[in-house]
Formats: sequence, C-alpha cells, structure tokens
Amino acid sequence: MSDNRSGGSAPTVLRIVLGKRLRTLREQAGVSFEDAARVIDVTPLTVRRIEKAEVGLRIPYVRELLHTYGVPATEIDDFLALAREANQPGWWYKYRDVLPEWFKAYVSLESEASVIRLYEPHYVPGLLQTHDYTTALMRVGFPSESKEEISRRVSLRLRRQDLLAKPDAPTVWAILDETVLRRPVGGTEVMRAQIDQLIESLAMTKVRIQIMPVSVGAHPGAFGPFHHFRFGFSELPDVVYAENLTGAVYVDRPEEVVTYLEVLDRMAVQAEPVARTRDILAELRKEL
Repeated sequence: MSDNRSGGSAPTVLRIVLGKRLRTLREQAGVSFEDAARVIDVTPLTVRRIEKAEVGLRIPYVRELLHTYGVPATEIDDFLALAREANQPGWWYKYRDVLPEWFKAYVSLESEASVIRLYEPHYVPGLLQTHDYTTALMRVGFPSESKEEISRRVSLRLRRQDLLAKPDAPTVWAILDETVLRRPVGGTEVMRAQIDQLIESLAMTKVRIQIMPVSVGAHPGAFGPFHHFRFGFSELPDVVYAENLTGAVYVDRPEEVVTYLEVLDRMAVQAEPVARTRDILAELRKEL
C-alpha cells in the first residue's frame, strides 16, 4: 500500500502481504535488487515493483526468487499457493463497470480487515445501509445513470455487507454524527427502515455504534469522514481511507495513522456511550 495515494492500481491485500514477505526474505538472504533481478532476467525496478505489489506475482519469478533466498521446498509450495490465490480477481471484479479504480483498494482492504473503525458525518456507512437507503443515495450521486447502472451500484454495496456474516467478520466500530440520522434520505419510510436496520445490527457481537450529538458542538473529527483499517497480518500496517468527490487518499505512514486513531479515541469519549445507542435510535425513529 503506497503512502498517501489516490487512483492507480488496486492490489489485493494478500498480494501486498506476499510482496512484503518477498522483500523480507530477500533482505534476510543478503540479496540485492540487482542480484535478484539477474536471477529472473528482469530489471531491478521490476523486483521493486513485485515487492510493492505494483504488478502481479508471476509464479515462475516467485519460485526462482524463493529458491535464491534459500526458502525450503515445502515452504515454497505453500507460498506459491498463496501467490496463485493473490493473483485471482476479487469478488468485486464482476462489478468493475461501476467500481471506480480508486475504490478497488478500499474493497480489498475492507474484505481483509480484522478491525474497521470509522467516523461518518453525512450518511449511514455502506456496511449498514438498507437497499432503499442505498438506492436513494445512488440516485442523487449518479443522476444521469440508467436504472440498470444504479441497480449495479446498489448490488455492489449490498454485496459488501456479506462481510458481516462471515465467521471471521471484522469488528466494526462506527461513530455517526447525529445529523446522519436526521438527514432525510429517500423519505420517511426509508429512514424508519434504515434506523430499524441499525437497531438490528446492534445485536451483532462485532458491531459497535456510537452517536455524536449535535449538542457536543465542535469535535476533532469534524473535518470529514474517514475509515481506519487494522489487519491480522504483521506485514501490513494500519491504513486510513479518506474519500473526496473524484478520488480517495490512503494513508499508511504510522505517524499519520496514529493521529487519526487519537481523533477516533477522543470522539469515542465525546460521543454517547454504546449502551445508549439503541435508546437514541428508538427515540429518533419515533420523531419520524
């Protein structure tokens, strides 16, 4: 994962992990970029790009590099099996016609994260949206698209929610601004159903929702929405995602990521406690 990037290719999380492992193995073996490049008859730049997950993991290249780095044959077979898996397109590939290039990395990160923490000041997070709420948002965001295209975008977003039903589902900790629940999206019935779904999601052991009351006033996250990802791979650092109208930024420099984490921690203290969320949602629903 590149620091502070927008756009560009979107490697899978597994490819990023394997690239970092290849770099570690090369360094432990005392092999230079130039020496590794000669083994597989490529330029040193290509070796760098393999390690940074900027290109696919060509199995013959990986096999020769692992031999050069002194990796035992049994471990090579396991590594190659992972490399083949990493080269397969993600489930989202079939939605490539409606999936922006800059968002592909997000879906990959979301799919592999062990913890997702986020702040949303505008809308219900995609992982917790209803079909009708998502449809209303897509119609506003893409007013010139056909019903079929809108349907594809809605299908993609709802498909992402399958993540929450997995045995190894990530912990999702969302802090929502109160305005998210008061902003009418799709009409009264749509908002009632959306709040009902949020209440139901509280029964999931790995979903935690806090509401940031308007009465709090200014708070450290008021500059905009952002999502923080943590993974079960030691090779992959925490990543923060922040979106804008035409792209996104992915931040993985530890000194920057920690700033976002500190903001999330401060907001978690300022927001209503998780134990109050169900009552708050129920009261807001009564007002509709």
